[in-house]
Amino acid sequence: SAFTSQYAQGQQITVPIAHHDGNYQTDADTLARLQGEDRVAFTYLDNPNGSADDIAGILSDNRRVLGMMPHPERVVDAAHGGTDGAAMFAALTDLVTAA
Repeated sequence: SAFTSQYAQGQQITVPIAHHDGNYQTDADTLARLQGEDRVAFTYLDNPNGSADDIAGILSDNRRVLGMMPHPERVVDAAHGGTDGAAMFAALTDLVTAA
């Protein structure tokens, strides 16, 4: 997707969470559909909140919207503790400027 294009599949990144109790929950059929349509964009390595199937981010049907619990915008500058979120925003910027 546009959101993940600058990450390698399976790449581990560190993104802060700030949602305390939030987690993604849905029924088994929806989980199977999301997996089958390759719409799970990000998963937790060590699921901190009980999110179904370790889901940290999913894409909309048209893949233009990303719903994500962790906060990649908080890791775009080394001075703020990391740059693992920068690739997402660079990919989106490249997409917009290419249009």
